[in-house]
Amino acid sequence: MSSLLHRRDELEKYEFMMGKARGRLAVSLDMLTDALILVGQHGVYCASQRNPSKPALDLETVLGEINGAKELIQSVMLELENDRVVAARKE
Repeated sequence: MSSLLHRRDELEKYEFMMGKARGRLAVSLDMLTDALILVGQHGVYCASQRNPSKPALDLETVLGEINGAKELIQSVMLELENDRVVAARKE
């Protein structure tokens, strides 16, 4: 919960601009992006022994999982937006 308290202002801003669900998803994307940056920086120092141009296998796995989570959140945001557009057309 401390991560959410740390980002309270950002969360309130995005919830106001985009609505509660989409705002929270947007902040989640920002958090995942920050994690990717940190893992990427760490990967510079923890290169694979077999292939120094690639990060260590554990870091590669973490990067893949975070990217997958970002793609999933982005697809949910797109679906929420499409639902909103469809609902607006019906009115």
